[in-house]
Amino acid sequence: MLSASSPIAFIATAAPERARAFYADTLGLPLVSEDDFSLVFALHGIALRIQKVPELQPQAFTALGWQVADAAATVAALRSRGVQFERYPFLPQDADDIWEAPGGARIAWFRDPDGNLLSLTEVRTA
Repeated sequence: MLSASSPIAFIATAAPERARAFYADTLGLPLVSEDDFSLVFALHGIALRIQKVPELQPQAFTALGWQVADAAATVAALRSRGVQFERYPFLPQDADDIWEAPGGARIAWFRDPDGNLLSLTEVRTA
């Protein structure tokens, strides 16, 4: 029923000004609109709706991610814009904070200003 419908990605912020700066300036996403309830960014053909909430308890799991062509290059570019990447003691991550999953995907994690966990995934094809 919904297979032909476009998705909308949702995430939340308790600090809309910081979220606007991070998603627009740091990540380079175009801001489409803003009102009292949300910020909406263009996310490669779909809408990313960042809901404005009075308080937020970020979850431990990934809330939003991007598939990228080159994880190391993307990590380097984001790091040059001040993004700090997560290190997990239970995962063997390389010097760029990238973990290679058993299936070959290369994944790195970082947080937005509200603490939402975001990821980059480079999918390797055989």
